[in-house]
Amino acid sequence: MVEYRSFGMLATLPRSLGEELRPYIGHAAAAMIKQVQRSVSAYSLPLRGVFGRVLVVSCERAVQHYVDCIGDPDVPHDRWVEFYRLRGRTEFTEGRGLEPLHDSATIGARAAWRAMRPIVRGLGVGADVIALAAESVFVYVDELCATTIEGYQEAEARAAGAIPLRRRRLLELIAQAPEGSACSIASLANGAGWRVPETAAMVALERAPGAPAFPAHLLDGTVLIDLDTTEPYLLTADPDTDLAPLKDAMDGWRAAVSPVVPLTDAPAALRTARRALLLTSEDAPGPVVWCRDHLATLWLLAEDFLGAELAKQSLDPFSSLSDKQQERLSETLLAWLETRGGAPEIAQRLGVHPQTVRNRLRQLEDLFGDRLRDADDRLGMQLALRAQRLMRAHRRDDGEPGS
Repeated sequence: MVEYRSFGMLATLPRSLGEELRPYIGHAAAAMIKQVQRSVSAYSLPLRGVFGRVLVVSCERAVQHYVDCIGDPDVPHDRWVEFYRLRGRTEFTEGRGLEPLHDSATIGARAAWRAMRPIVRGLGVGADVIALAAESVFVYVDELCATTIEGYQEAEARAAGAIPLRRRRLLELIAQAPEGSACSIASLANGAGWRVPETAAMVALERAPGAPAFPAHLLDGTVLIDLDTTEPYLLTADPDTDLAPLKDAMDGWRAAVSPVVPLTDAPAALRTARRALLLTSEDAPGPVVWCRDHLATLWLLAEDFLGAELAKQSLDPFSSLSDKQQERLSETLLAWLETRGGAPEIAQRLGVHPQTVRNRLRQLEDLFGDRLRDADDRLGMQLALRAQRLMRAHRRDDGEPGS
């Protein structure tokens, strides 16, 4: 059952605030509807028939009940709860998933608050009241989502395979929007018979053509997994233990395991794991890539355009040189930055004559000047050069022409 904290929070706000906001309920609801239709493709249909009535009434009731609860601890909630449970049952019946439902609620809440915030501020209330009103909006919406999930699960329970479907819906929500969704996650987890961990790792999976089915039967029941999406993945609270049975059973499959992170960081962890699959060669040792062993590489290559911008800024004196000159001076500059050694040491590292290194170092001095003596500039150069080297290695692994 949902614990409705937001109702108590709203009751502590000044009742006069609710009365001042009441004339603007339609304005806030209209802002919600407009933003939801613009941002959530599942709700972008024309506002006609049952679909239109349900969406409009849902937004209007959400704002109406929020305002009614301000400063009034005695407002009845039963009809509100039943309405949003019915909304959840309707969503399941019409074949929509929980993702657009959750997105529409959170996007709508932001739109409603943006519409109401100037009005609240114009009333001259204190900063503490504004802060509590803002916080209560998002607690209220999370609880509204959890209520619709209860209805969704009621309808789902009548269908075959309810528990596996609930676990997949739960995994989708965690992988996409756990922040601010604690109540919704708890409701789904309760219906799926799954205990919510404080931390977990996200594991990206990749299947080679012709590979057999993934050996999911070897995984513990606490692992959430989705193999039906185009980019299969799973969640585990204890990756070292849970993935151990897969060691010799990954025929044709590869996996990248994110670091163990708080559940709110699951979307970023999954992006990191998927990035690791892209950046590691298929002939890497073993089928499992542990991101914790490649953190520097993954960080440096997290966004290609950032690496390119850093190189443009830090290595701009190279822009007038030929590709061959850039390559030679880049390797010499990186060797110097990493070792801060003399010509003999750098020459040994690069396999060239010390006099060659001295000539290159003089060229670098001419190109960069005082920037070679600035710690921040040196750090930028080193990061840019290491990122370039990693990207070249990645392109060679991919077999790109000219690499």
